[in-house]
Amino acid sequence: MSRLLLVSLTLLALGACSQDAAPPVAPTAPSPPAATDQPAETTPPATAADLSTAKLDGVLAGAWRSETNKARDAWRHPKETLAFFGVSAGQTVVEISPGGGWYTEILAPWLKGSGTYVAAITAPSASDYAKRGAEAFRAKLAGDSERFGEAQVIEYDPAAPVLGPAGSADTVLTFRNVHNWKDQAPGMFQAFFAVLKPGGTLGVVDHRAAVGTDLDADRQSGYVPQDYVIRLATDAGFQLAAQSEINANPKDTKDYEKGVWTLPPTLTLGDVDREKYLAIGESDRMTLKFVKPAQ
Repeated sequence: MSRLLLVSLTLLALGACSQDAAPPVAPTAPSPPAATDQPAETTPPATAADLSTAKLDGVLAGAWRSETNKARDAWRHPKETLAFFGVSAGQTVVEISPGGGWYTEILAPWLKGSGTYVAAITAPSASDYAKRGAEAFRAKLAGDSERFGEAQVIEYDPAAPVLGPAGSADTVLTFRNVHNWKDQAPGMFQAFFAVLKPGGTLGVVDHRAAVGTDLDADRQSGYVPQDYVIRLATDAGFQLAAQSEINANPKDTKDYEKGVWTLPPTLTLGDVDREKYLAIGESDRMTLKFVKPAQ
C-alpha cells in the first residue's frame, strides 16, 4: 500500500470517530409570540341597571323580610313585576295604599339613596280603620330607620285625592286596591294621572274577575273585571302600554262563598278546606302597565 493511500485511510477513520463522539444537539426552544398592541381582555364595568338589579336581589333576600312575606314572592313575583313596570333606581315612585307594607319592604330599601319612595296612605280622619292602618304603617317605618329612613308618607282624602305635586312622580304603583274603591275609583285614577310626569308609568295589579262578570253584581267578591280597570285608566287620560300574565293563576276558580279572601294569604274560612285553598294559592291577578302621554 502506498504511503499516500495509508494517510488518507487514517484521516477518514479519525473523522468517523469524531462524529460518533459528538453530543446531541439540544432542540431549539420556540420563540415567544411577538408583542402586539392589542389590550388585554377586561370585564366591562357594571351598568347602572346591573347595579340596580343586584341591589334588588339583595333586598329580596333581606333579613328584615319575614319568611312568610318571602314565601309570597312565588305568587306576587316582585322582581318580574317591577321590571315589567320599568321601575328602576333614581325614580320617584308613589305606592298607593301600601297596607301592611309588603311592597314597602322591597321598594323603600331598594330606592334608598338612589331614588325616592313615597307611600300614599288614606288620611286617618277618613275612618277608624284608616286611622289604625296609618298608625301601624308609620310605626313600621319608624321601627327600622336603616331600611325605611328615607321613605316619605303622603296622606290623601279618598273623596278628593292629591298624591303629591303635579308632575312629580316617575311611577305610580297600586297593588290589589282597585276592588276596594268602588265609587272613588275614577277620582283615584285622575289623581294618578295628575301626580305623574308626562311619559310616566302607572302599574296596576289586582284580583281579576272572570270574563263577563257584572261589576255591580259581584262587588263583594273582591274581584274586578279587567276591562273595567282599563276603562278607568283610559278615561283618566292614560294609554294602555302592555299587559302581562306574570301574576296569573289559572287554578283560581273565583267562585268562593267568601270571595277572594277565601284564598291565601287571608284564608278567611280558617281550617275549613284549608289545604284545598293553599293548593290553589293566591288569586288570579291582572298586571297592567299604563303610560301618561308625553304631550
